[in-house]
Amino acid sequence: MRVYMVNCIMVQGTSSNAGKSVLVAALCRIYKNKGYNVAPFKSQNMSLNSYTTKENGEIGIAQMLQAEAAKVEPSVHMNPILLKPKGEFTSNVIIQGKSIGDMDFYKYQHEYHDEALKAIKESLSILEKEYDVIIIEGAGSPAEINMRKEDLANMEIAHLANANVILVADIEMGGVFAAIAGTYALLDDHDRSRLKATVINKFRGNLDILKPGIDRIEEITEQPVLGVLPYDESLRLPEEDSASLTTHVFDENKDITIGVIRLPKISNFTDIDPFEYEEDVGIKMININDDIGDVDALIIPGTRNSTEDAYELFESGIAEKIIEKSKEIPVVGICGGLQILGDKIIDESKKESSIGTIKGLGLLNIISQFEKSDKIVKQSVGKISENLKGISLEIFKNILGEEVTGYEIHEGRTKVGNNALPLINVEKGLGNDDEMMVDGASEGNVFGTYFHGIFHNYNFRREFLNYLRSKKGFEVKNGADPYETQKDYSLNRIAEIVEENLDMDIIDDLLFKRR
Repeated sequence: MRVYMVNCIMVQGTSSNAGKSVLVAALCRIYKNKGYNVAPFKSQNMSLNSYTTKENGEIGIAQMLQAEAAKVEPSVHMNPILLKPKGEFTSNVIIQGKSIGDMDFYKYQHEYHDEALKAIKESLSILEKEYDVIIIEGAGSPAEINMRKEDLANMEIAHLANANVILVADIEMGGVFAAIAGTYALLDDHDRSRLKATVINKFRGNLDILKPGIDRIEEITEQPVLGVLPYDESLRLPEEDSASLTTHVFDENKDITIGVIRLPKISNFTDIDPFEYEEDVGIKMININDDIGDVDALIIPGTRNSTEDAYELFESGIAEKIIEKSKEIPVVGICGGLQILGDKIIDESKKESSIGTIKGLGLLNIISQFEKSDKIVKQSVGKISENLKGISLEIFKNILGEEVTGYEIHEGRTKVGNNALPLINVEKGLGNDDEMMVDGASEGNVFGTYFHGIFHNYNFRREFLNYLRSKKGFEVKNGADPYETQKDYSLNRIAEIVEENLDMDIIDDLLFKRR
């Protein structure tokens, strides 16, 4: 029998995107501010946006943010199972930070279920020894009754951790009371016994209109509604799922516009997040069949399949448009985007996709090659190469030798040819390959890097944007980093919203007294 020495509470949702991640982040900050040593935990996550931890392992970006809310170092044990969709019903399966291969749902559930559950138990046990409070996040909905036997994310974990569950429902989607009542109704008595309270999220309007519905749903569920969380337009936090790119409204009408190619298999698009916090910078998401239009720079972001996305760029005709734009404006590639910018991507064994070897855009004199070597997952540190001095692109002139940090999550190795220069001298991590300790490349108006988070380095982002501002005759900007300032504001603000609108006495009771 397990002995529970730590206080746990779990947040589940009536659906994906109900607000579980943000509520967990808020509770992490609230209990951290109360003096507790707090950790987030999500047993199994499906996400295209991942982060590299201190153990050089991958976790979902939401758990990184939640750890930041708790003011602790992110760890692979905060998200022991990460599934990264690759298309065609296949995901890259990552257990405690390390990839164990690509597989479909059936293979994962029938061949790796027990191994995954063992890792979940081990990681939870490790966190229980290190922290006073663990805030657990579920995934999707606990009422997916067709998959209850295979559950590794919701009620199975609530029972494992002996955690009371708060159910979050998204009113913006409509049918909020039906979603709450339906979730309770579909669970068996054993699972339903874990549900102790409900939260209604993303409300806009007059709260008095909701009161009759709240009273009735409390009668139906026989559990309290802790409160209603208002929709706050001022909050800006990283998104976890590419589906958010469909609903997210980017403001393009600013002094500077950054164009971002929305690759069919885009991933780690949180690399562009810092630009949204710059008051004079807009973001234009460009689908592969769109016109590029009037932008001041182009970014080709990460992708979960470089060869397939390179193929799609040529098939759609946007490849030629990018090549033409590179004569006028900076074009930047990050991770898979770096590979696509090169002369060729070699994949003779078809490890990346059935396409095999394919030409790149030819904007950087580099060749990338997929081999049978392991996936690179590293936290990385380097300095902007002094050798870039005097090249045509002046972005780097004030930051030569400047330290930059990031994280690498990539397969494939890259060699830099004679016509390009490495962008970064790597001090920690891998970069392009196993030999040279350099990363990325720069040539003319084009540069790229394997460092995810490159634009999270404020000095690097500031110089990049000041270069664009100067070209258009706008005043350059300095001062504090608006991204870090706004992100910390958002974490504090969501904690305030939760404390102001939810019954924290009941939450305390659920967490510490296990009623």
